[in-house]
Amino acid sequence: MMRTLLVRGMLAGLIAGVLATLFAYLFGEPSVNAAIGIEEAGAAHEHEHGAGGEEAHGAEEELVSRGVQSTLGLFTGVGVYGVAIGGLFSLAFAFSSGRIGTLRPRVTAALLAAGAFAVVVLVPFLKYPANPPAVGQPGTIGERTGLYFGFVALSLVFGIVAVVAGRKLADRYGAWAGGLVGCAGYLVAIGVAAWLMPIIDEVPPEFPGSTLWSFRIASLGTQCALWTILGLTFGWLAEKALARRSAPAAV
Repeated sequence: MMRTLLVRGMLAGLIAGVLATLFAYLFGEPSVNAAIGIEEAGAAHEHEHGAGGEEAHGAEEELVSRGVQSTLGLFTGVGVYGVAIGGLFSLAFAFSSGRIGTLRPRVTAALLAAGAFAVVVLVPFLKYPANPPAVGQPGTIGERTGLYFGFVALSLVFGIVAVVAGRKLADRYGAWAGGLVGCAGYLVAIGVAAWLMPIIDEVPPEFPGSTLWSFRIASLGTQCALWTILGLTFGWLAEKALARRSAPAAV
């Protein structure tokens, strides 16, 4: 059954990745193109004033065209991400199924997807939101990436601890009390971590706020679409598989 759930999770992740790619193309690419236009305009201005030169210009030539990046590249990136997340999601579902109450597989998958989106995407996004091209210093990309994934790891660990602690408290004090205490503990722990971790603010003052806002909303919307579709699709596939397994054999 574990193999069956894994295959269905990867299939659901692929479907979610395809639809999330469509969302990102329709709502995210316009702001990416605008940001790239701003970056290119700034580079052209520097070249006009002798700050660059032919050697610098040649080093900045694209190895892959913008058209390929925004279509095939986008689909490949989001699709592979969706398949990987779908596989991990199926493992998390198999572990949590039956341990968080007697819920239908669809409900368990939906709750798991909502919780994972909040812990892995939404909370880290609030601390370190996504930035479009032309925002951020090239020399700090390693530090920024490390801080972001470090915060994601902390959020995930705190979330798992909160679920385990809340489940134990629910057995003693009831589901509502256990759930509220678990959520409160997570919020306090992640709030302290967010306060202690460095702040990154490299958005140039002249960068248009509307472009930045559109890009960040589209980025968050893409993730929301992916996790929503993943939870709903996998829940449907898992419920069919589990129902087929539990069905009495024909005599």
